[in-house]
Amino acid sequence: MKELLTKLLIAEASVGAVALILVEFFPRQLIGIFGAANESVYYTEFAIKAFRTYLCMMIFACVNKACFIFLQAMGKAIESIILSMIREVVFGVGFALVLPIFFGLDGVLYSMPVSDLITFLVALFLIRSTYKELNEKRV
Repeated sequence: MKELLTKLLIAEASVGAVALILVEFFPRQLIGIFGAANESVYYTEFAIKAFRTYLCMMIFACVNKACFIFLQAMGKAIESIILSMIREVVFGVGFALVLPIFFGLDGVLYSMPVSDLITFLVALFLIRSTYKELNEKRV
């Protein structure tokens, strides 16, 4: 189980890294997929900024999702739900409401990266606990 968890975390971090590279280096092309080719330069520049900012913690977001799934698969549905709800509702919605007070529109863009980072720190605690539990069970 520990080996599976390790492989899952590495795979998710790798997928997140590839996605991050695409978002950071090819935002204009990605935005073009959504039909933004004929939009104004202001729209395009904001969309690029939004992609880069909102998705800058893609690696952590992918690792977080792996933790949600793994915890649920181990029968730890409560922990999985709590971690997921913390990210999506408590931090995601909370920061989307609070950060704009301090950072304006950019605060909305910062809400998910901050949520992903803080959720990752909570997930890290759960991952360490899970590894310890698996060591005790020698699974």
